[in-house]
Amino acid sequence: MMKENKGLSYSDAGVDINTGNELVERIKPSLIKTNRLGTVSSLGGFGGLFDLKAAGFKDPILVAATDGVGTKLKIAIETKQLSTIGIDLVAMCVNDLICQGAEPLFFLDYFATGRLILKDAEKVIGGIATGCAEAGCTLIGGETAEMPGMYHGKDFDLAGFSLGAVERGHELPHLTDYGDIIIGLSSNGVHSNGYSLVRKIVKKSGLKWSEKAPFEDQSLGTSFLRPTKLYVKQCLNLLKVNGVKAFAHITGGGITENVVRVLKKGQGIEINLSNWELPPIFKWLSIEGDVNKLEMLKTFNCGIGMTIICSPSSKVQVFSILENLGEQPILLGQVNSTGEVKYSGKFK
Repeated sequence: MMKENKGLSYSDAGVDINTGNELVERIKPSLIKTNRLGTVSSLGGFGGLFDLKAAGFKDPILVAATDGVGTKLKIAIETKQLSTIGIDLVAMCVNDLICQGAEPLFFLDYFATGRLILKDAEKVIGGIATGCAEAGCTLIGGETAEMPGMYHGKDFDLAGFSLGAVERGHELPHLTDYGDIIIGLSSNGVHSNGYSLVRKIVKKSGLKWSEKAPFEDQSLGTSFLRPTKLYVKQCLNLLKVNGVKAFAHITGGGITENVVRVLKKGQGIEINLSNWELPPIFKWLSIEGDVNKLEMLKTFNCGIGMTIICSPSSKVQVFSILENLGEQPILLGQVNSTGEVKYSGKFK
């Protein structure tokens, strides 16, 4: 009987299936912690199953969102701080879902790398699980792709996909009116937008990510890796308030381009910049990068990560609910009839 030649294998090409299988086993405990009502399937199948009826929905409209975290990943890779970038991934998706009035139900991730390093992947996916648990959605599955030649060194990329549901007739936004007020919730920092400009400014400054940040008592890398804040619980608690008409997640485009997305045609906004203090991290970016005020407001969240639009008569109730949840809501301005975005006042 002829002996079979060993020949080339998949591992010789740089892809180790056994490592991928071991990763699945390592992350199972983290995924189990994200289970919620409606979760049906377990990790390892060809698809994830979810039972909308078991989750309490009667006549649901499904809402889907997908996003990544952009070049913030470069900082995480360079600093080897990988435990929170997964929270960013979840937040960028579920914070969008809630703006449609949808409750996030489940999440899937896509992790692509040149060479799968178990301890690194475990940290990243652990962060995703943490974000899912906080948002109340189950991490129902995902894909880990090892692609040598496509990614080099320790580089990797992330994409997230989330599905939510809202009962028919309760979708947001509702019709907004002139004079409706705009309330802001604080951000955690830069979140996950504008990082190509952030990295350019940091390079211009000559500072290293490991050096102390000029604006707070921790490293520059840690400051800019502070994860995107999740607003799901806050917004879910506001959905039953009469007069709450819209939420706007302040991502790429800043306040300037995101709030108007939920308004009726012909409406605009008036925002008083004196009503909140520009956080130190943004002050530093503006000064160090010589970025003017309008460009800052169009690129970064400038300290406001989510906005709520409601009737003036709902203000007291909305503020009370948010304050009970530990927030310090800010009255930013109101909806106008000019169709334009107008800013008044100056940042503190």
